[in-house]
Amino acid sequence: MELRFELKHLQLKETFSIAYGNYNKREALLIELSHQNSKGYGECVAIDYYKIDLQYFVLKLKEIKGKIEAQKIIHPKEFFHFLLSLDLHPFLLSALDCAYWDLFGKLENKSFIELNQLPSDNLVESSITISVGDIDKQIQKIEKSSWNKFKVKCKGLDTNTVEKLLELNKNIALDSNASFTDEDCLWLQENINVQKFTYLEQPRPIDNYKILKKESFANWMADEDCQNLDSLDELIPYYKSINIKLMKCGGLTPALEMIKKARELNYKIMIGCMTESTVGISAGCVLTGLVDYTDLDGANLISNDYATGNSVENGKIMLSQKPGLGIDLK
Repeated sequence: MELRFELKHLQLKETFSIAYGNYNKREALLIELSHQNSKGYGECVAIDYYKIDLQYFVLKLKEIKGKIEAQKIIHPKEFFHFLLSLDLHPFLLSALDCAYWDLFGKLENKSFIELNQLPSDNLVESSITISVGDIDKQIQKIEKSSWNKFKVKCKGLDTNTVEKLLELNKNIALDSNASFTDEDCLWLQENINVQKFTYLEQPRPIDNYKILKKESFANWMADEDCQNLDSLDELIPYYKSINIKLMKCGGLTPALEMIKKARELNYKIMIGCMTESTVGISAGCVLTGLVDYTDLDGANLISNDYATGNSVENGKIMLSQKPGLGIDLK
């Protein structure tokens, strides 16, 4: 097996504004694993509020390249156990895990869905993100959009904004990126009309969730609070829903475990994404038959996508039907 990697530049179609800041680009690290003329791809991106340093990842890959290339082709779940021995950051672990699933499927001539016997009918439609901004402009974007589901970003709570969004009678979720106060959360979860929002994502900074009540009008969804399998038990009294992102949890292999346990604990589940190319989005798409919500608009937000594969068209999940994760570079 051969390992290659390359830093890539993702240019956003327009400024992406969230509570953490404004962004016009993202840096990505593309992983390629190859064997017998088949190539598998994975990706991770630099997210400042997660303190991701792609240059460090490059140095780490140079250090472990020999160990990875010495591995025989084994089942991806076995390969993941090998990756765990390398003490990798979850973002880098995810890129390698996804690349190997893509490669393995191509070598076996089977899709990830076939290999794991996953449902592929009635895939949950994705939302598209509406950046932080003037509420009237946000509403204008929603009304002009050909998508059916929306995640509206906000910075702090404006009750006037909440009321205007609820009046739209659209499928809308709110994502404050941890910018709500305790008082904001109390107001929301005690307001009967708030149950019209599909979910309210990551209201408070990490580990500040104990003001939240699961049995309230708000469908609180954990994002940064829900990093991996170990988070699930602790969050039960506070969150009804969780956002599983492959980069947070370490890839497709742990995501499957998280989904299984989250179902056992009666969580509602979303597959989410960062700003990613079709490499990252293709991996998320294969899990959408297992979840309640999907937010996989990342590749739709960039202007220089460098891959083809599974995709999202006006919210509809379009599976490529190709082996592995169906990823090819343009």
